[in-house]
Amino acid sequence: MKKALMWRVLLLVAATVFAILFFLPSVPAFEGFPSWWKRFLPAKPITLGLDLQGGMHIVLNVQGDKAVENYVDRVASDTVDLLSQKGITIDSARREGVSGLIVKFPDAAKGKDINGEVRRQYPGFSVEKEEGGEIVFNLSSSEKDRIRDAAVSQALETIRNRIDQFGVREPLIQRQGIDEILVQLPGVKDPRRAIELIGKTALLEFKLVDDEADMGKALGGTVPEGRELLYGKVMDPVTKSVKQTTPYLVKSKALMTGDIISDAQVSIHPDLNEPYVSLTFNNVGARVFEKVTGENVKRRLAIVLDGNVYSAPVIQEKISGGKAQITGRFTMEDAQDLAIVLRAGALPAPVKIIQNLTVGPSLGRDSIEKGIKATIIAGILVVLFMIIYYRLSGLIADFAMLLNLIVLVGALAALDATLTLPGIAGIILTIGMGVDSNVLILERIREELRAGKQVRSAVDSGYDKAFVTIMDSHVTTLLTALVLFMLGTGPVKGFAVTLSLGISINLVTALVGTKVVYDYINSRVKLERLSI
Repeated sequence: MKKALMWRVLLLVAATVFAILFFLPSVPAFEGFPSWWKRFLPAKPITLGLDLQGGMHIVLNVQGDKAVENYVDRVASDTVDLLSQKGITIDSARREGVSGLIVKFPDAAKGKDINGEVRRQYPGFSVEKEEGGEIVFNLSSSEKDRIRDAAVSQALETIRNRIDQFGVREPLIQRQGIDEILVQLPGVKDPRRAIELIGKTALLEFKLVDDEADMGKALGGTVPEGRELLYGKVMDPVTKSVKQTTPYLVKSKALMTGDIISDAQVSIHPDLNEPYVSLTFNNVGARVFEKVTGENVKRRLAIVLDGNVYSAPVIQEKISGGKAQITGRFTMEDAQDLAIVLRAGALPAPVKIIQNLTVGPSLGRDSIEKGIKATIIAGILVVLFMIIYYRLSGLIADFAMLLNLIVLVGALAALDATLTLPGIAGIILTIGMGVDSNVLILERIREELRAGKQVRSAVDSGYDKAFVTIMDSHVTTLLTALVLFMLGTGPVKGFAVTLSLGISINLVTALVGTKVVYDYINSRVKLERLSI
Protein backbone atom coordinates (compact mmCIF):
# COMPACT_ATOMS: atom_id res chain seq x y z
CA MET A 1 0.00 0.00 0.00
CA LYS A 2 1.35 3.40 -0.93
CA LYS A 3 2.20 5.73 1.94
CA ALA A 4 -0.26 8.45 0.80
CA LEU A 5 -3.08 5.89 0.64
CA MET A 6 -2.16 4.51 4.04
CA TRP A 7 -2.36 7.98 5.62
CA ARG A 8 -5.80 8.55 4.10
CA VAL A 9 -7.02 5.20 5.44
CA LEU A 10 -5.64 5.97 8.92
CA LEU A 11 -7.24 9.43 8.85
CA LEU A 12 -10.66 8.00 8.02
CA VAL A 13 -10.34 5.26 10.64
CA ALA A 14 -9.28 7.76 13.31
CA ALA A 15 -12.17 10.11 12.43
CA THR A 16 -14.62 7.22 12.65
CA VAL A 17 -13.27 5.95 15.99
CA PHE A 18 -13.32 9.42 17.57
CA ALA A 19 -16.84 10.07 16.25
CA ILE A 20 -18.07 6.81 17.79
CA LEU A 21 -16.39 7.60 21.13
CA PHE A 22 -18.00 11.05 21.24
CA PHE A 23 -21.41 9.65 20.32
CA LEU A 24 -21.40 6.66 22.72
CA PRO A 25 -22.55 8.73 25.77
CA SER A 26 -25.72 9.59 23.81
CA VAL A 27 -26.66 5.91 23.48
CA PRO A 28 -28.92 4.84 26.41
CA ALA A 29 -27.33 1.38 26.55
CA PHE A 30 -23.95 2.95 27.39
CA GLU A 31 -25.05 5.01 30.40
CA GLY A 32 -23.07 4.94 33.64
CA PHE A 33 -19.51 5.30 32.39
CA PRO A 34 -16.73 4.35 34.83
CA SER A 35 -14.65 7.10 36.41
CA TRP A 36 -11.57 6.31 34.30
CA TRP A 37 -13.63 6.80 31.12
CA LYS A 38 -14.74 10.27 32.26
CA ARG A 39 -11.14 11.24 32.93
CA PHE A 40 -9.83 10.38 29.46
CA LEU A 41 -12.86 10.15 27.17
CA PRO A 42 -16.01 12.22 26.56
CA ALA A 43 -18.99 11.27 28.71
CA LYS A 44 -21.42 14.01 27.73
CA PRO A 45 -24.46 13.10 25.57
CA ILE A 46 -25.75 15.22 22.70
CA THR A 47 -27.86 18.06 24.02
CA LEU A 48 -31.46 17.89 22.85
CA GLY A 49 -33.34 21.05 21.94
CA LEU A 50 -36.59 22.30 23.40
CA ASP A 51 -38.69 20.53 20.77
CA LEU A 52 -37.07 17.16 21.56
CA GLN A 53 -36.77 17.06 25.36
CA GLY A 54 -39.61 19.42 26.28
CA GLY A 55 -39.40 22.70 28.18
CA MET A 56 -40.48 26.31 27.90
CA HIS A 57 -40.48 28.90 25.13
CA ILE A 58 -41.04 32.43 26.46
CA VAL A 59 -41.01 35.81 24.72
CA LEU A 60 -40.68 38.78 27.08
CA ASN A 61 -41.39 42.42 26.34
CA VAL A 62 -39.23 44.87 28.30
CA GLN A 63 -41.34 47.86 29.39
CA GLY A 64 -38.98 50.56 28.12
CA ASP A 65 -41.20 53.47 29.19
CA LYS A 66 -41.02 52.23 32.78
CA ALA A 67 -37.21 52.29 32.54
CA VAL A 68 -37.46 55.95 31.43
CA GLU A 69 -39.80 56.70 34.35
CA ASN A 70 -37.40 55.05 36.80
CA TYR A 71 -34.53 57.12 35.40
CA VAL A 72 -36.46 60.39 35.75
CA ASP A 73 -37.52 59.41 39.30
CA ARG A 74 -33.86 58.90 40.23
CA VAL A 75 -32.93 62.24 38.65
CA ALA A 76 -35.73 63.95 40.61
CA SER A 77 -34.45 62.45 43.87
CA ASP A 78 -30.83 63.30 43.06
CA THR A 79 -31.71 66.85 41.99
CA VAL A 80 -32.84 67.71 45.51
CA ASP A 81 -29.45 66.67 46.93
CA LEU A 82 -27.52 68.24 44.02
CA LEU A 83 -29.11 71.67 44.42
CA SER A 84 -28.89 71.48 48.21
CA GLN A 85 -25.12 71.00 47.93
CA LYS A 86 -24.99 74.10 45.73
CA GLY A 87 -26.87 76.11 48.36
CA ILE A 88 -30.07 76.32 46.28
CA THR A 89 -33.34 75.66 48.11
CA ILE A 90 -36.22 74.07 46.21
CA ASP A 91 -39.71 73.02 47.25
CA SER A 92 -39.83 69.76 45.29
CA ALA A 93 -38.61 67.86 42.25
CA ARG A 94 -40.90 65.24 40.75
CA ARG A 95 -41.60 63.34 37.56
CA GLU A 96 -44.55 64.24 35.36
CA GLY A 97 -45.74 61.72 32.79
CA VAL A 98 -43.08 59.44 31.33
CA SER A 99 -40.17 61.81 30.83
CA GLY A 100 -41.07 65.17 32.33
CA LEU A 101 -39.29 66.65 35.36
CA ILE A 102 -40.87 69.50 37.34
CA VAL A 103 -38.74 71.50 39.77
CA LYS A 104 -40.53 73.96 42.06
CA PHE A 105 -38.61 76.59 44.03
CA PRO A 106 -39.50 79.57 46.26
CA ASP A 107 -37.05 82.13 44.82
CA ALA A 108 -37.89 82.93 41.17
CA ALA A 109 -34.48 84.54 40.73
CA LYS A 110 -32.83 81.15 41.18
CA GLY A 111 -34.42 79.75 37.99
CA LYS A 112 -31.34 80.35 35.86
CA ASP A 113 -29.03 78.67 38.38
CA ILE A 114 -31.33 75.67 38.72
CA ASN A 115 -31.60 75.34 34.93
CA GLY A 116 -27.83 75.46 34.53
CA GLU A 117 -27.08 72.91 37.27
CA VAL A 118 -29.69 70.38 36.11
CA ARG A 119 -28.64 70.55 32.45
CA ARG A 120 -24.96 70.43 33.35
CA GLN A 121 -25.45 67.27 35.43
CA TYR A 122 -28.08 65.71 33.14
CA PRO A 123 -27.49 66.95 29.57
CA GLY A 124 -30.30 64.76 28.19
CA PHE A 125 -32.88 67.17 29.64
CA SER A 126 -34.05 70.35 27.94
CA VAL A 127 -36.31 73.12 29.30
CA GLU A 128 -39.87 72.85 28.03
CA LYS A 129 -41.17 75.89 29.90
CA GLU A 130 -40.30 78.13 32.86
CA GLU A 131 -42.72 80.35 34.70
CA GLY A 132 -42.73 81.81 38.19
CA GLY A 133 -41.13 79.37 40.59
CA GLU A 134 -41.39 76.31 38.34
CA ILE A 135 -39.27 74.79 35.58
CA VAL A 136 -40.51 71.92 33.43
CA PHE A 137 -37.73 69.79 31.92
CA ASN A 138 -38.24 67.09 29.33
CA LEU A 139 -35.98 64.22 28.26
CA SER A 140 -34.85 64.24 24.63
CA SER A 141 -36.03 61.50 22.23
CA SER A 142 -32.49 60.24 21.68
CA GLU A 143 -31.91 59.92 25.42
CA LYS A 144 -35.19 58.04 25.87
CA ASP A 145 -34.19 55.63 23.09
CA ARG A 146 -30.80 55.13 24.73
CA ILE A 147 -32.40 54.31 28.09
CA ARG A 148 -34.88 51.87 26.50
CA ASP A 149 -32.11 50.13 24.56
CA ALA A 150 -29.90 49.91 27.65
CA ALA A 151 -32.83 48.51 29.63
CA VAL A 152 -33.26 45.63 27.16
CA SER A 153 -29.52 44.86 27.18
CA GLN A 154 -29.35 44.96 30.97
CA ALA A 155 -32.51 42.86 31.31
CA LEU A 156 -30.97 40.29 28.95
CA GLU A 157 -27.87 39.93 31.12
CA THR A 158 -29.86 39.89 34.35
CA ILE A 159 -32.20 37.16 33.10
CA ARG A 160 -29.20 35.16 31.82
CA ASN A 161 -27.55 35.37 35.26
CA ARG A 162 -30.74 34.26 37.00
CA ILE A 163 -31.24 31.29 34.69
CA ASP A 164 -27.59 30.26 35.03
CA GLN A 165 -28.00 30.17 38.80
CA PHE A 166 -31.37 28.40 38.45
CA GLY A 167 -29.46 25.51 36.88
CA VAL A 168 -31.09 25.12 33.45
CA ARG A 169 -28.75 23.33 31.04
CA GLU A 170 -28.29 24.77 27.55
CA PRO A 171 -30.79 27.65 27.78
CA LEU A 172 -31.29 29.95 24.80
CA ILE A 173 -31.49 33.61 25.83
CA GLN A 174 -31.26 36.26 23.14
CA ARG A 175 -32.61 39.61 22.08
CA GLN A 176 -35.44 39.60 19.57
CA GLY A 177 -36.48 42.75 17.74
CA ILE A 178 -36.25 46.11 19.49
CA ASP A 179 -37.65 45.44 22.95
CA GLU A 180 -38.17 41.68 23.22
CA ILE A 181 -36.16 38.84 24.77
CA LEU A 182 -36.50 35.21 23.69
CA VAL A 183 -35.96 32.59 26.41
CA GLN A 184 -35.97 28.84 25.78
CA LEU A 185 -35.51 26.52 28.76
CA PRO A 186 -35.15 22.85 27.76
CA GLY A 187 -36.10 20.25 30.33
CA VAL A 188 -37.69 22.65 32.87
CA LYS A 189 -39.92 20.67 35.23
CA ASP A 190 -41.59 23.59 37.07
CA PRO A 191 -42.79 26.25 34.55
CA ARG A 192 -44.52 28.39 37.20
CA ARG A 193 -41.37 28.76 39.28
CA ALA A 194 -39.28 29.54 36.19
CA ILE A 195 -41.69 32.29 35.07
CA GLU A 196 -41.73 33.87 38.53
CA LEU A 197 -37.94 33.79 38.69
CA ILE A 198 -37.52 35.36 35.23
CA GLY A 199 -40.23 38.00 35.56
CA LYS A 200 -39.51 39.25 39.09
CA THR A 201 -38.24 42.83 38.90
CA ALA A 202 -36.36 42.34 42.21
CA LEU A 203 -36.02 46.03 43.12
CA LEU A 204 -34.80 45.88 46.71
CA GLU A 205 -35.14 49.05 48.80
CA PHE A 206 -34.58 49.93 52.45
CA LYS A 207 -37.06 52.60 53.61
CA LEU A 208 -37.87 54.10 57.00
CA VAL A 209 -41.32 53.40 58.44
CA ASP A 210 -43.22 56.53 59.54
CA ASP A 211 -44.87 55.41 62.79
CA GLU A 212 -45.85 58.99 63.74
CA ALA A 213 -48.20 59.67 60.82
CA ASP A 214 -51.93 58.88 60.98
CA MET A 215 -52.29 55.41 59.47
CA GLY A 216 -56.07 55.74 59.41
CA LYS A 217 -55.97 58.75 57.10
CA ALA A 218 -53.43 57.01 54.89
CA LEU A 219 -55.66 53.95 54.57
CA GLY A 220 -58.54 56.31 53.75
CA GLY A 221 -56.60 57.70 50.79
CA THR A 222 -54.88 60.73 52.33
CA VAL A 223 -51.20 59.85 52.14
CA PRO A 224 -48.85 62.61 53.37
CA GLU A 225 -46.42 64.09 50.83
CA GLY A 226 -43.14 62.24 50.72
CA ARG A 227 -44.76 59.07 52.04
CA GLU A 228 -46.26 55.95 50.43
CA LEU A 229 -48.52 53.19 51.61
CA LEU A 230 -47.07 49.69 51.16
CA TYR A 231 -48.18 46.27 52.33
CA GLY A 232 -46.49 43.23 53.74
CA LYS A 233 -48.03 40.06 52.32
CA VAL A 234 -47.86 36.68 53.99
CA MET A 235 -48.28 33.92 51.39
CA ASP A 236 -49.75 30.49 52.02
CA PRO A 237 -46.90 28.04 51.20
CA VAL A 238 -49.31 25.46 49.78
CA THR A 239 -51.85 27.50 47.77
CA LYS A 240 -49.44 30.39 47.03
CA SER A 241 -52.31 32.80 47.77
CA VAL A 242 -52.12 35.87 50.04
CA LYS A 243 -53.04 34.78 53.57
CA GLN A 244 -52.52 38.07 55.40
CA THR A 245 -51.64 41.70 54.61
CA THR A 246 -50.14 44.33 56.90
CA PRO A 247 -50.08 48.05 55.91
CA TYR A 248 -46.93 50.17 56.33
CA LEU A 249 -46.59 53.91 55.84
CA VAL A 250 -43.00 54.46 54.71
CA LYS A 251 -40.95 57.39 53.51
CA SER A 252 -40.83 57.45 49.70
CA LYS A 253 -37.09 58.01 49.46
CA ALA A 254 -35.08 54.80 49.71
CA LEU A 255 -32.07 54.99 52.01
CA MET A 256 -30.42 52.02 50.26
CA THR A 257 -31.11 49.88 47.21
CA GLY A 258 -30.14 46.38 46.10
CA ASP A 259 -27.23 47.50 43.94
CA ILE A 260 -24.99 47.56 47.02
CA ILE A 261 -25.45 43.81 47.65
CA SER A 262 -22.47 41.58 46.93
CA ASP A 263 -24.05 38.25 47.95
CA ALA A 264 -27.32 36.68 49.06
CA GLN A 265 -27.54 33.20 50.59
CA VAL A 266 -30.24 31.07 52.19
CA SER A 267 -29.80 30.21 55.86
CA ILE A 268 -31.96 28.53 58.50
CA HIS A 269 -33.10 30.56 61.52
CA PRO A 270 -31.83 28.72 64.63
CA ASP A 271 -34.89 29.61 66.75
CA LEU A 272 -37.74 29.52 64.24
CA ASN A 273 -36.27 26.73 62.10
CA GLU A 274 -37.36 28.65 59.01
CA PRO A 275 -35.30 29.70 55.98
CA TYR A 276 -34.32 33.34 55.54
CA VAL A 277 -32.10 35.24 53.13
CA SER A 278 -28.80 36.52 54.48
CA LEU A 279 -27.46 39.62 52.68
CA THR A 280 -23.84 40.69 52.43
CA PHE A 281 -23.18 44.28 51.35
CA ASN A 282 -20.20 45.48 49.35
CA ASN A 283 -17.76 47.95 50.91
CA VAL A 284 -19.85 50.98 50.02
CA GLY A 285 -23.04 49.27 51.16
CA ALA A 286 -21.51 48.25 54.48
CA ARG A 287 -20.59 51.89 55.23
CA VAL A 288 -24.02 53.18 54.17
CA PHE A 289 -25.86 50.51 56.19
CA GLU A 290 -23.79 51.30 59.28
CA LYS A 291 -24.56 55.02 58.86
CA VAL A 292 -28.29 54.44 58.26
CA THR A 293 -28.71 52.15 61.26
CA GLY A 294 -26.61 54.44 63.48
CA GLU A 295 -28.76 57.48 62.65
CA ASN A 296 -32.12 55.68 63.09
CA VAL A 297 -31.84 53.65 66.29
CA LYS A 298 -35.28 52.64 67.71
CA ARG A 299 -36.94 53.29 64.35
CA ARG A 300 -38.27 50.64 61.98
CA LEU A 301 -36.48 49.97 58.70
CA ALA A 302 -38.70 48.36 56.05
CA ILE A 303 -37.09 45.91 53.64
CA VAL A 304 -39.09 46.31 50.43
CA LEU A 305 -38.86 44.08 47.34
CA ASP A 306 -40.92 45.08 44.30
CA GLY A 307 -43.25 47.15 46.49
CA ASN A 308 -43.87 44.34 48.99
CA VAL A 309 -42.64 44.79 52.57
CA TYR A 310 -40.93 41.57 53.61
CA SER A 311 -40.04 42.72 57.09
CA ALA A 312 -39.74 45.96 59.10
CA PRO A 313 -37.53 45.29 62.12
CA VAL A 314 -36.76 47.90 64.78
CA ILE A 315 -33.13 49.07 64.64
CA GLN A 316 -31.80 48.33 68.12
CA GLU A 317 -28.28 49.61 67.57
CA LYS A 318 -25.82 50.65 64.88
CA ILE A 319 -25.06 47.60 62.74
CA SER A 320 -21.57 47.18 61.36
CA GLY A 321 -20.05 44.27 59.46
CA GLY A 322 -22.07 44.70 56.27
CA LYS A 323 -24.72 42.03 56.83
CA ALA A 324 -28.52 42.00 57.02
CA GLN A 325 -31.40 39.53 56.86
CA ILE A 326 -34.68 39.24 54.99
CA THR A 327 -37.25 37.16 56.83
CA GLY A 328 -40.81 36.49 55.79
CA ARG A 329 -42.00 32.93 56.54
CA PHE A 330 -40.45 31.59 53.34
CA THR A 331 -40.51 28.10 51.99
CA MET A 332 -37.03 26.84 51.13
CA GLU A 333 -37.83 27.13 47.40
CA ASP A 334 -39.04 30.75 47.75
CA ALA A 335 -35.97 31.70 49.77
CA GLN A 336 -33.65 30.14 47.16
CA ASP A 337 -35.38 31.98 44.31
CA LEU A 338 -35.23 35.27 46.23
CA ALA A 339 -31.51 34.78 46.83
CA ILE A 340 -31.00 34.08 43.11
CA VAL A 341 -32.72 37.28 41.93
CA LEU A 342 -30.90 39.38 44.54
CA ARG A 343 -27.52 37.97 43.51
CA ALA A 344 -28.28 38.46 39.81
CA GLY A 345 -29.55 42.00 40.33
CA ALA A 346 -32.79 43.83 39.67
CA LEU A 347 -34.32 44.21 36.23
CA PRO A 348 -34.05 47.81 34.99
CA ALA A 349 -37.73 47.71 34.02
CA PRO A 350 -40.65 45.30 34.39
CA VAL A 351 -41.01 42.61 31.74
CA LYS A 352 -44.28 41.37 30.28
CA ILE A 353 -44.71 37.82 29.01
CA ILE A 354 -46.24 38.06 25.53
CA GLN A 355 -45.73 34.43 24.53
CA ASN A 356 -45.48 31.36 26.74
CA LEU A 357 -45.39 27.87 25.24
CA THR A 358 -44.65 24.69 27.14
CA VAL A 359 -43.56 21.55 25.28
CA GLY A 360 -44.20 18.34 27.20
CA PRO A 361 -41.48 15.66 27.37
CA SER A 362 -43.86 13.10 25.84
CA LEU A 363 -44.25 15.28 22.74
CA GLY A 364 -40.47 15.64 22.54
CA ARG A 365 -39.99 11.89 22.88
CA ASP A 366 -42.53 11.33 20.09
CA SER A 367 -40.60 13.80 17.90
CA ILE A 368 -37.34 11.93 18.51
CA GLU A 369 -38.89 8.56 17.67
CA LYS A 370 -40.49 9.85 14.48
CA GLY A 371 -37.31 11.72 13.49
CA ILE A 372 -35.17 8.60 13.96
CA LYS A 373 -37.74 6.51 12.08
CA ALA A 374 -37.73 8.99 9.18
CA THR A 375 -33.92 8.95 9.08
CA ILE A 376 -33.79 5.15 9.09
CA ILE A 377 -36.44 4.83 6.36
CA ALA A 378 -34.70 7.45 4.22
CA GLY A 379 -31.36 5.73 4.75
CA ILE A 380 -32.68 2.28 3.86
CA LEU A 381 -34.35 3.54 0.67
CA VAL A 382 -31.18 5.34 -0.41
CA VAL A 383 -28.99 2.31 0.34
CA LEU A 384 -31.25 -0.02 -1.64
CA PHE A 385 -31.50 2.38 -4.58
CA MET A 386 -27.73 2.84 -4.79
CA ILE A 387 -27.06 -0.91 -4.61
CA ILE A 388 -29.72 -1.78 -7.19
CA TYR A 389 -28.77 0.97 -9.62
CA TYR A 390 -24.96 1.09 -9.19
CA ARG A 391 -24.24 -2.41 -7.80
CA LEU A 392 -20.80 -2.66 -6.14
CA SER A 393 -20.08 1.03 -6.75
CA GLY A 394 -23.40 1.85 -5.11
CA LEU A 395 -22.35 -0.18 -2.07
CA ILE A 396 -19.14 1.85 -1.85
CA ALA A 397 -21.25 5.04 -2.04
CA ASP A 398 -23.44 3.69 0.78
CA PHE A 399 -20.28 3.20 2.85
CA ALA A 400 -19.47 6.89 2.35
CA MET A 401 -22.96 7.97 3.45
CA LEU A 402 -22.77 5.76 6.56
CA LEU A 403 -19.36 7.24 7.35
CA ASN A 404 -20.84 10.72 6.85
CA LEU A 405 -23.63 9.99 9.32
CA ILE A 406 -21.28 8.54 11.96
CA VAL A 407 -18.85 11.45 11.78
CA LEU A 408 -21.74 13.97 11.77
CA VAL A 409 -23.34 12.74 14.99
CA GLY A 410 -19.88 12.48 16.55
CA ALA A 411 -19.15 16.09 15.55
CA LEU A 412 -22.46 17.25 17.05
CA ALA A 413 -21.51 15.58 20.35
CA ALA A 414 -17.92 16.87 20.25
CA LEU A 415 -19.02 20.48 19.60
CA ASP A 416 -21.76 20.20 22.25
CA ALA A 417 -24.27 21.36 19.63
CA THR A 418 -27.96 21.27 20.44
CA LEU A 419 -29.95 18.81 18.34
CA THR A 420 -33.44 20.02 17.38
CA LEU A 421 -36.22 18.56 15.26
CA PRO A 422 -35.19 20.80 12.31
CA GLY A 423 -31.67 19.55 13.03
CA ILE A 424 -32.84 16.01 12.34
CA ALA A 425 -34.30 17.34 9.09
CA GLY A 426 -30.85 18.75 8.34
CA ILE A 427 -29.33 15.29 8.87
CA ILE A 428 -31.83 13.78 6.43
CA LEU A 429 -31.04 16.53 3.92
CA THR A 430 -27.35 15.71 4.38
CA ILE A 431 -28.07 12.13 3.33
CA GLY A 432 -29.65 13.55 0.20
CA MET A 433 -26.60 15.72 -0.46
CA GLY A 434 -24.41 12.64 -0.02
CA VAL A 435 -26.47 10.74 -2.58
CA ASP A 436 -26.26 13.66 -4.99
CA SER A 437 -22.46 13.85 -4.69
CA ASN A 438 -21.97 10.12 -5.23
CA VAL A 439 -24.38 10.02 -8.18
CA LEU A 440 -22.37 12.79 -9.85
CA ILE A 441 -19.12 10.87 -9.32
CA LEU A 442 -20.52 7.52 -10.47
CA GLU A 443 -22.13 8.98 -13.59
CA ARG A 444 -18.82 10.61 -14.55
CA ILE A 445 -17.04 7.28 -14.04
CA ARG A 446 -19.64 5.61 -16.26
CA GLU A 447 -19.01 8.16 -18.99
CA GLU A 448 -15.27 7.53 -18.82
CA LEU A 449 -15.77 3.74 -18.98
CA ARG A 450 -18.05 4.12 -22.01
CA ALA A 451 -15.30 6.18 -23.65
CA GLY A 452 -13.08 3.09 -23.40
CA LYS A 453 -10.79 4.07 -20.53
CA GLN A 454 -9.30 1.53 -18.13
CA VAL A 455 -11.00 1.22 -14.73
CA ARG A 456 -8.29 3.00 -12.74
CA SER A 457 -8.07 5.86 -15.25
CA ALA A 458 -11.87 6.11 -15.46
CA VAL A 459 -12.19 6.36 -11.68
CA ASP A 460 -9.53 9.08 -11.44
CA SER A 461 -11.08 11.06 -14.32
CA GLY A 462 -14.58 10.66 -12.86
CA TYR A 463 -13.52 12.18 -9.55
CA ASP A 464 -11.61 15.00 -11.27
CA LYS A 465 -14.57 15.96 -13.47
CA ALA A 466 -17.14 15.78 -10.65
CA PHE A 467 -14.97 17.77 -8.23
CA VAL A 468 -15.88 21.28 -9.43
CA THR A 469 -19.62 20.56 -9.57
CA ILE A 470 -19.66 18.98 -6.11
CA MET A 471 -17.58 21.77 -4.63
CA ASP A 472 -19.82 24.43 -6.19
CA SER A 473 -23.06 22.89 -4.88
CA HIS A 474 -21.63 22.35 -1.38
CA VAL A 475 -20.13 25.83 -1.05
CA THR A 476 -23.38 27.56 -2.10
CA THR A 477 -25.36 25.39 0.32
CA LEU A 478 -22.82 26.10 3.07
CA LEU A 479 -23.13 29.86 2.49
CA THR A 480 -26.92 29.57 2.74
CA ALA A 481 -26.57 27.62 5.99
CA LEU A 482 -24.22 30.27 7.41
CA VAL A 483 -26.75 33.01 6.64
CA LEU A 484 -29.48 30.96 8.35
CA PHE A 485 -27.21 30.52 11.36
CA MET A 486 -26.39 34.23 11.65
CA LEU A 487 -29.90 35.57 11.07
CA GLY A 488 -32.07 32.69 12.29
CA THR A 489 -33.20 31.91 15.82
CA GLY A 490 -33.88 28.70 17.74
CA PRO A 491 -34.91 25.83 15.43
CA VAL A 492 -33.59 27.59 12.32
CA LYS A 493 -30.14 27.72 13.90
CA GLY A 494 -30.39 24.02 14.78
CA PHE A 495 -31.13 23.23 11.14
CA ALA A 496 -28.24 25.45 9.99
CA VAL A 497 -25.75 23.80 12.37
CA THR A 498 -26.46 20.23 11.28
CA LEU A 499 -26.63 21.21 7.61
CA SER A 500 -23.29 23.05 7.79
CA LEU A 501 -21.56 20.17 9.53
CA GLY A 502 -23.19 17.60 7.26
CA ILE A 503 -22.19 19.13 3.95
CA SER A 504 -18.67 19.92 5.21
CA ILE A 505 -18.20 16.29 6.27
CA ASN A 506 -19.85 15.06 3.07
CA LEU A 507 -17.19 16.81 1.00
CA VAL A 508 -14.57 14.65 2.69
CA THR A 509 -16.50 11.38 2.69
CA ALA A 510 -17.65 11.72 -0.93
CA LEU A 511 -14.38 12.93 -2.45
CA VAL A 512 -11.92 11.15 -0.15
CA GLY A 513 -13.76 8.29 1.55
CA THR A 514 -15.00 6.48 -1.55
CA LYS A 515 -11.82 7.28 -3.48
CA VAL A 516 -9.80 5.53 -0.76
CA VAL A 517 -11.85 2.35 -1.31
CA TYR A 518 -11.30 2.42 -5.07
CA ASP A 519 -7.58 3.14 -4.64
CA TYR A 520 -7.23 0.33 -2.10
CA ILE A 521 -8.93 -2.17 -4.43
CA ASN A 522 -6.79 -1.03 -7.39
CA SER A 523 -3.63 -1.36 -5.28
CA ARG A 524 -4.51 -4.98 -4.54
CA VAL A 525 -6.13 -6.12 -7.77
CA LYS A 526 -5.89 -4.82 -11.31
CA LEU A 527 -9.56 -4.39 -12.19
CA GLU A 528 -10.49 -5.17 -15.80
CA ARG A 529 -14.10 -4.09 -15.34
CA LEU A 530 -16.06 -2.23 -12.65
CA SER A 531 -19.47 -3.24 -11.29
CA ILE A 532 -21.31 0.00 -11.90
